[in-house]
Amino acid sequence: MTANFRWLWLPGVALLVWLLYLLTPILAPFLVAMLLAYMGDPLVDRLQRFKLSRTMAVVLVFAAFSLILLALFVVLVPLLGRQLVRLYEVAPQLLDWLQQHALPWIQVQLGLPDGFWRLDHVKQALSGHVGQTGDILGMVLGKATASGRALLGWLTDVVLVPVVGFYLLRDWDQLMIRLRTLLPRRIEPVLVRLAGECHDVLGAFIRGQLLVMLGLGLIYAVGLSIIGLDLGLLVGLLAGLASIVPYMGFVIGSAAAVIASLFQHGGMELYPLLGVALVFAVGQLTEGMLLTPLLVGDRIGLHPVAVIFAILAGGQLFDFVGILLALPAAAVIMVMLRHANDLYKLSDLYQVPAEVPEDTREPE
Repeated sequence: MTANFRWLWLPGVALLVWLLYLLTPILAPFLVAMLLAYMGDPLVDRLQRFKLSRTMAVVLVFAAFSLILLALFVVLVPLLGRQLVRLYEVAPQLLDWLQQHALPWIQVQLGLPDGFWRLDHVKQALSGHVGQTGDILGMVLGKATASGRALLGWLTDVVLVPVVGFYLLRDWDQLMIRLRTLLPRRIEPVLVRLAGECHDVLGAFIRGQLLVMLGLGLIYAVGLSIIGLDLGLLVGLLAGLASIVPYMGFVIGSAAAVIASLFQHGGMELYPLLGVALVFAVGQLTEGMLLTPLLVGDRIGLHPVAVIFAILAGGQLFDFVGILLALPAAAVIMVMLRHANDLYKLSDLYQVPAEVPEDTREPE
């Protein structure tokens, strides 16, 4: 009976994976809420040390999160909205500049044939949209309200995330205890140790890397705005978001800032380009010497190529839900592969040398 029960795990796991695949469209708010609970649990635990109840600590953490989001919405969204409108308006002129100055220079340097660059259709499409409306927010709201079902689903997700996140955060410790009691007694110590290593990797990456992204986005946005780049806030936030993959934020942000500076100043102006280089140099030095050692440490172990592959694979397989699950799954897989490598090096397959036939041995 025991052996038969063991084999039941295989169809059980397959059924669980199949159900998760079917429920992918509704999993996003629950995963976001779980992420919020995971990030907020250390703060709640610290507040409980001051003799606060678990519920009161959760309320305080949620209130702090809400105030931060409200401040960002009040201060950041109007500024970002104006820059998006500005980008939408100058896009045709940017394409003209690319087609008349930047791309011909690249074409000459690379020896490309005439007519290689075809931006006329893109420019006409953008110009037509700009002529129809200059209000991006109105256009977005119009498309959103065109489908009442989509709008209702979006509002439901917005309401579900804080509600589910509150209850998960309040009962997080109890949920972890109950999950531990369900583990098979014989392998519980091994599973707990593996879960602890996964927690170290996930905690270091999720909490640390998000703070690094926030810090870099702030440095880039403020620095580019100080040197007078019109789209500095937008480019800085883009570079900060892209910093989820090491060095990608620097590459994407610096390239976008250089192109925006060349277009804004009409050519190769030395001082604006030096300002862009200085901003990104300060960002990289701050990240390498302060942000990453202080906030992330050396416990991640996720190679940049692994991060890129995990995000792309998750998005390809499960859309937005897959993107949310990609990095946690990659971290868990990395821990498992590390232990599999240790077990392999302890096995006879690795340690026992191959026997050499007697007739092929060299004479002594």
